[in-house]
Parts: sequence; structure tokens; C-alpha cells
Amino acid sequence: MFKSLFKIFKWLALVALLLGLSAWFYPEIYLTVDSGPAATADVLIVVGGGSGQHERALQAANLFRQHAAPRIIITGEGDDEINRRILVANGVPAHAIETESKSTTTRENAVCTGKILRTEKVRRAILVTSWYHARRAQKTFAYFVPGVKFYSRPSYFGFDRDEWKNNGISRHMRLEFLKLPAYWIRYGVNPLGGAAKD
Repeated sequence: MFKSLFKIFKWLALVALLLGLSAWFYPEIYLTVDSGPAATADVLIVVGGGSGQHERALQAANLFRQHAAPRIIITGEGDDEINRRILVANGVPAHAIETESKSTTTRENAVCTGKILRTEKVRRAILVTSWYHARRAQKTFAYFVPGVKFYSRPSYFGFDRDEWKNNGISRHMRLEFLKLPAYWIRYGVNPLGGAAKD
């Protein structure tokens, strides 16, 4: 009995090691979620944070010009006004932009923006964030805002392997591998599943 349990444990450890190595060397495979150019929605949501290059707001402006959604919600305290200015400077009319300025984490982004989405009876939303944050953002919003279909159209700034050291992209990626299980343990947000909160 003990030998068979040890053998199972040994194989599980080997699989976990191989998955860990794969994630370490190919993080883009595990962290990026992209719904593709066919995704359209009622609203684009610019999730706060990023590398400091404002890549999320620039991607949202690009998607707005492509008619992916008719309006934009900016969520997150601190860079909301900067993102608003970037959107306007890149062709988004001020009247098409709404801000949520209280949240400071991805979970809070989802909870606070969820109140707006429910009030405005939004059914489909496109999340705009950085590529390395896309999985956690989409799973978190889907978990805390049931009833809304969330698509993901991330920015690919710093996606190429030779750019990972630029602007702290490597650090952001590595932190995501800690935050994904932390959100699962603390909040119940399964990084692989899609179940909504009861």
C-alpha cells in the first residue's frame, strides 16, 4: 500500500515539475487569453495597472476604432484619469468613457465594475488588460460578475521574449504565477474553470 502511494506521489510530483518548468519557460501559453478579433460587446473595460506604458488604454482605443464596442469603462484608482486622457487623445469621444475610481486590485476591479454593469444591464464586455494578466482578469470578472459574458482582448506590449526584461514585464509575469493560485485559494477563482460565484 505504502509503495503504491509513494509511486503515485512520485508520478504526480514529476508531472507538477514538468508543468512548472513549462510555465516558467513558456508563460505566455498559460497567462494569455485572447477571444480574437471577432469578439464584440456592449462595452470595453480597461483594467487598471500595466507596465507604465499605458498599453491597456492604447489597445482599448484601437478596439474602439475597430467598433468592438460603442463605449469604454476604465476601472482602477490611480491611473484612471491618465487612461481617460490617452483614450481621448486617441480618438475616443469623452462621452463614450465612464470611470470607476475606487478599486485597487483585480478583484476590486471586478466587484466595483460589476455594479456598473448590472445597473446598465450589460450582457457582454471585452476586458482590455496586459497579455500576462489576461487569464486572471477574465476568470476574476467571470467569477464575481455572473450573468455577463466576458471576452478578452489583451495588449501584447512586451510579448516578445526579447522584450521581457523591458519595463518589468518579467517581474509581472512571475508574479502572475503566484497570484493565480492565491486568487483560487483566497477567493475561489479557478484559473482553469469558468464557474461563477453563487
